[in-house]
Amino acid sequence: MRFDRVALHLALGLLIALLYGAGVAKAVEAPAKPSDASGLSDKELKAFAKAYVDYQKIRQTYAPALEQAKDPARKKQIEQEANAKIKRSLDAQGLSVTRYNQIFAQVNSNPPLRKRVLQQVEEERRRS
Repeated sequence: MRFDRVALHLALGLLIALLYGAGVAKAVEAPAKPSDASGLSDKELKAFAKAYVDYQKIRQTYAPALEQAKDPARKKQIEQEANAKIKRSLDAQGLSVTRYNQIFAQVNSNPPLRKRVLQQVEEERRRS
């Protein structure tokens, strides 16, 4: 069971990487006025929070099916469906995979920014 969980987490972690590798990233508009020293605008942070919540929902939806799928072709199909939903979410928020990952890295390396984004994530979860 432990191996299955590790494999599941690796597969889910690869969802974003697969999108990046498939070249689906789009150029991002020039960001609006930065909200703080991070250089990230309020608009980008809100878009990131929405995309993050969407990603978590997609992961929760597809993780059980991915874990239960025994056939490699079925696993690939599940991953492709999840990837398509993630791409649509990022596109809807005006974020590329590259930009999403850049923001994610900035948020994780900046405790005050992380606290602020986590508040936005909680607000987004309540709204959706």
